[in-house]
Amino acid sequence: MVFHMKTTLMIDDRIMAQLKKEAVRQGKTISELVESALRLLLQKPSPRGELPPLPTFRSGGALVDISDREQLYGAMEGR
Repeated sequence: MVFHMKTTLMIDDRIMAQLKKEAVRQGKTISELVESALRLLLQKPSPRGELPPLPTFRSGGALVDISDREQLYGAMEGR
C-alpha cells in the first residue's frame, strides 16, 4: 500500500514558472517532477568503482627544447 502526504512548499516564482513549463513539456504533474527531483537529491550515491586508465599516445618527441627560449619563440612564430 502506498501512502501520500499532502504538504505546502514555498517555491520561488521563477522556479515555479520553469517547473510548470517542464511539467507540460514532459506531460507530468508538478508533484511528479518535485517528487522525482527529491528522490534524486536523497538517493545515496553509488559506490565508485576503479577508474579506467587514462589513454596514452606517442607524440613523436619534442620539436624544440623548451628550456631554449629562442628556439621556443622561433617555433611559436613559425621561424
